[in-house]
Amino acid sequence: MQAAVLHAPGDIRVEQVPVPEPGPGEALVRVAACGVCGSDIPRMLHAGAYHFPIICGHEFSGHVVRLGADLAATGRVREGDLVTVPPLIPCHACEPCSQGHFSLCKNYGYFGSRRDGAYAQYVTVPDENLMVLPADLDPRAAAMLDPAAIALHALWRTKMRGGKRVAVVGAGPIGLFAVQWARLAGASEVLVVELNEQKAAMATEAGATHTATSAQAAAETAGDGYDVVIESAGVPATVDQAVALAARHGEAVFIGIPHEPVVLPKATFSSFLRREVTLHGAWNSFSAPFPGDEWRVAARSLASGDLAWKFMITHELGLDALPATIASLGDRSIFSSKVLFLPNEE
Repeated sequence: MQAAVLHAPGDIRVEQVPVPEPGPGEALVRVAACGVCGSDIPRMLHAGAYHFPIICGHEFSGHVVRLGADLAATGRVREGDLVTVPPLIPCHACEPCSQGHFSLCKNYGYFGSRRDGAYAQYVTVPDENLMVLPADLDPRAAAMLDPAAIALHALWRTKMRGGKRVAVVGAGPIGLFAVQWARLAGASEVLVVELNEQKAAMATEAGATHTATSAQAAAETAGDGYDVVIESAGVPATVDQAVALAARHGEAVFIGIPHEPVVLPKATFSSFLRREVTLHGAWNSFSAPFPGDEWRVAARSLASGDLAWKFMITHELGLDALPATIASLGDRSIFSSKVLFLPNEE
């Protein structure tokens, strides 16, 4: 089969590798679509994975083509089923797992960073990670369940209720889903702070009532602050901004992963103290029963049309284009929201 194999940071080769064999409790999945996550870019270009060579890619969907003997005996999954794959593989042995906090698992596996992922035509998937979806759901939508669930998990970390003012910092796919979840939860208004004007326009399409393309414009819109602030960009300036935008007794939840030190200026920290703001971390998207209601609610919302997703897709490419595309995303020489690779498209 064809796969994009990461041999070292920056060394991505599209090559022929053997089709993997499913174990007794696994299925072989023919990949329909695999999205590029923001975490893939530093991983593949400079940070590296846990071992090499490895096939990255963890936001994916596909169709079951072969079942291991034990899995076949359960009848839970059938050949031909459309599945999405929650990428974390919990250990079920640590204390967080015993409490159902699978996002906090201490000894997890993970597609695309700790085991081979889906920048390939086929991938093997354990039973627990096969989430069967309606056959008529677009596989591209199914591949976007991960960012949708991550955004919902973050919102559920807060006390979000109807009538609240919400700000979302960053309008990548997670931020765009966060806008939609906030509106579905009854937010009275949703501000999106996004420097890129094209992404700001996408935020309006997602349902944002206001957008700001500068920190000054965001501050002018904030008034007494926002009840819930969701930070999805993961850079020091946006972390600072998210804290500063929170209202008295407001909440800020952080999804984005910074790659450099984060320092809150004295004025921001003073505001955080004086307003008694609550800061939340949000990691992954999983809860009990695995993979969590975040995934089940997101799947239903995509299937029903309550969540829009097509407008986010800026590229649909074959695997041959992956090395150059990842490099272009790294140096920001192309505009993108959601890039999907379709490994088996002719």
